[in-house]
Amino acid sequence: MLQNNPELKSKIGQLWNKFWSGGISNPLTAIEQITYLLFMKRLDELDQKKQADGEWAGEKYTSKFAGTWIPPEHRDKPEKEQKPFAVKRHTLRWSEFKRMQAEEMLQHVQTKVFPFLRDMNGAESNFTHHMKNAVFIIPKPALLVEAVKTIDEIFEIMEKDSQEKGQAFQDIQGDVYEMLLSEIASAGKNGQFRTPRHIIKMMAELVQPQLGHRIADPACGTGGFLLGAYQHIVTQLAKKAGKKDLQPDEDGFVRTSVAAGLTEKAQAILQSSLYGYDIDSTMVRLGLMNLMMHGIDEPQIDYKDTLSKGYLEEAEYDVVMANPPFTGSIDKGDINENLTLSTTKTELLFVENIYRLLKKGGTACVIVPQGVLFGSGKAFKNLRQLLVERCELKAVVTMPSGVFKPYAGVSTAVLLFTKAWGPKDKVTQPATEHVWFYEMAADGYSLDDKRTKLAGYGDLQDIITKYHARNPETDTDRTQKGFVVPRADIEAKGYDLSLSRYKEDVFEEIQYEAPAKILDKLLKSEVGEAGDDDLAKVQRGIVRELLELRGMIG
Repeated sequence: MLQNNPELKSKIGQLWNKFWSGGISNPLTAIEQITYLLFMKRLDELDQKKQADGEWAGEKYTSKFAGTWIPPEHRDKPEKEQKPFAVKRHTLRWSEFKRMQAEEMLQHVQTKVFPFLRDMNGAESNFTHHMKNAVFIIPKPALLVEAVKTIDEIFEIMEKDSQEKGQAFQDIQGDVYEMLLSEIASAGKNGQFRTPRHIIKMMAELVQPQLGHRIADPACGTGGFLLGAYQHIVTQLAKKAGKKDLQPDEDGFVRTSVAAGLTEKAQAILQSSLYGYDIDSTMVRLGLMNLMMHGIDEPQIDYKDTLSKGYLEEAEYDVVMANPPFTGSIDKGDINENLTLSTTKTELLFVENIYRLLKKGGTACVIVPQGVLFGSGKAFKNLRQLLVERCELKAVVTMPSGVFKPYAGVSTAVLLFTKAWGPKDKVTQPATEHVWFYEMAADGYSLDDKRTKLAGYGDLQDIITKYHARNPETDTDRTQKGFVVPRADIEAKGYDLSLSRYKEDVFEEIQYEAPAKILDKLLKSEVGEAGDDDLAKVQRGIVRELLELRGMIG
């Protein structure tokens, strides 16, 4: 969507530049601060909309900005002593404080608006819990004034776009936030890098999560996979309800975040079915806000190391979608004792952990470095055997190395598997009969650091169509991009899952002209239509050498 709106793109670029020149050069710090401001703006807009809707429908709505607010640190005091610290809530609105003078505005936002934001969802809220350590560090009044002005302009463009193009405001707002997140253009300290959103959409189409599924990402970063699952479900429900005006995006996917058409019951089920965990508290906050920006009011994203001894969930989820970090290794002493692979490599431990997190019959779609497909170590082989025997390994989609640029040039693959046998079950029959392999050559973007959008969708839509139509009887031609391999072949190759072990290359036979004919053409290009008598008079040079060659093969 934003590809088609240069005005919005340019404003977001301006916002970044203002933070950069205002002294906040760390992209993660900048995005956090921008997020808080976007949140303040969104809070005011939503509240005003709900008020207007309530008045129009004749329903009572209590504004978040009605009455007074007592900061949490003064709430234990007797009521009389609380009074001097009471803040009139209406002054905490974006539309009110943006009119203040620069110095006063910075002071007001730092000491009143931001603490109110942190306290917003009440003491028990997950959001409030993770906002405890959040700090507002915009240092200069001028930077705050400029940022507030630019965010107002961004919201104006979004509103105009929504009215002119008929795209839901909620979706545009979500896209803007996603674009801001995409500016975190360097790998994080734990090997985190953002999964491209079109790859997430493709994975959601492969898994097809449904309303009522419990969905998790054990290394969720900014929450992209949870959002992908949420949007997939909301879109399917919107289509079922007869919504006709949904247009494919630039990658060929039809998507919306607007759950307004759902029943209250469906919304409640959906809100309580997404679970994310991350070991970086900044990522947890960004993930929470990302989901809230897309209309999920109480996201369940938590600060947890899902590989550690302290994380004991098992057989809890219907769907797991993830791109776990490929950091190398972790401390052996802290690895969850339920994980059986004797390794400290996180890319292997995460896949085993994801298998354990799935309920029987639950499905996972996971990105792994391609080394997992063919690594010769014992733990690599044991993991692949587990995927083939205890799970139904449905698909292995290899991706070109440029997909994760500019963060990393690593070659990756998507594994899609459904859990059939639990870790302690006796396997009487391996769950996998056939595995569908596909070699993605293009994803619709250039595979260099710029990742420019190209015409078409690359292989994305072809992968989805062919996967859902796969047939072990007919998809046997291994010269094609996608083909099916029976389990027996995989066992015979020591559970190697690299596509190159099974793919057959096509060699085209090229017919060359006879050497004498080629020599005649070369002579003609040198001397034109000269006869043999004239050619015989040539004493030296390339023509003489060509004549000698012709004589040798004549």
